[in-house]
Amino acid sequence: MSKIEVSEVSSRRDRDAFIEFPWRIYVNDPAWVPPLIIERKAFLNRKRHPFYLHGDAALFLARSGSRRSEIVGRIMASDDPNYNSLHQTNVGCFGLFECMNDHQVAAALFDAAADWLRKKGRTEIMGPIDYSTNYVCGLLVDGFQFPPTILTAHNPPYYRDLIEGCGFAKIKDWYAWWFDDPAKAVTHLRRLATRFNTRCPAVIRPANLNNIRDESRRLREIYNQAWKKNWGFVPFTEAEIEFMTEELKPLLVPEFAWVAEVDDEPAGFILAVPDINVALRHINGRLTTFGLPIGLLKLLYHKSRTRTARLIALGVIEKYRRTGIAEMLVLRIVEDAMIKRGITGELSMTLEDNFMINRFLEAIGAQRYKTYRIYSKSIA
Repeated sequence: MSKIEVSEVSSRRDRDAFIEFPWRIYVNDPAWVPPLIIERKAFLNRKRHPFYLHGDAALFLARSGSRRSEIVGRIMASDDPNYNSLHQTNVGCFGLFECMNDHQVAAALFDAAADWLRKKGRTEIMGPIDYSTNYVCGLLVDGFQFPPTILTAHNPPYYRDLIEGCGFAKIKDWYAWWFDDPAKAVTHLRRLATRFNTRCPAVIRPANLNNIRDESRRLREIYNQAWKKNWGFVPFTEAEIEFMTEELKPLLVPEFAWVAEVDDEPAGFILAVPDINVALRHINGRLTTFGLPIGLLKLLYHKSRTRTARLIALGVIEKYRRTGIAEMLVLRIVEDAMIKRGITGELSMTLEDNFMINRFLEAIGAQRYKTYRIYSKSIA
């Protein structure tokens, strides 16, 4: 390939090119789900996205050709002071990486991201992570034939060679699990819930979606306590949880969100959402065509017929673990949502070394079907 030029995105035109570049990468990939363009614009909007209230990020495009007119790759570099303060690290992230199968292009993109992070004083780069681990992250390293579920990554197999060829090494894997037959889990879950119920008389209630703002604050409190010892954890800020609540609110279903309380105090929660990606595959990223709401109509049509979901969060505060609360929360999702609605789905993501939850999922019949990897390297 001819000389590569990498430049920071500084105009609306470049931003649009950044958003639209994946269509070139995945043109022949039947598993790819085109993102909703309006959502991508909001995600990258520095004035709207709450990450920019405490962090910073920059977007880069790689160009080739005689006039540097052909876009051949993209990357985002991000800096999260909250993460570094919490973990006493000095690391920045790369994310939104898309690239032609060319080592020269990949190297130029990673060099640009590393240079930007060095100017922030960072000495290590890790990813793929879009802003932080509270958002989409991880490089898919197996399970490429399966379409991504909502808020999960998808990429070509050759990205692994590009990233490792640029000197990155694995630091952590996450797993995604699939429930083919949720009914198989019920007997095991009921037995566990009955055994534990006398130890911890928890109340399991539906999340209050009529007062979603207050409820989301409770869930944030549980999340920030339950996940605080997990690798890669960074607390959700209040602004971030409000932003995510607004994004997910149209998808929330009462039977898909449950809260556990002990003596009226929050102890845990579980949250699943219908897999809107099933519908997004049919609209090619756009809600309108020639001014007509064709994409929106298709989205609504396929959304109403979606029979898959993603369980995106299951968290129990540490002092209430091994009390059966997690089992009771999963039982509510399986019985009241998945079985009654005829839904199958994904549970993701779990850390490779979270042996307790991984063994639990295997015991109730879930099958591990995807692996997502985080890489890092020194840029000192």
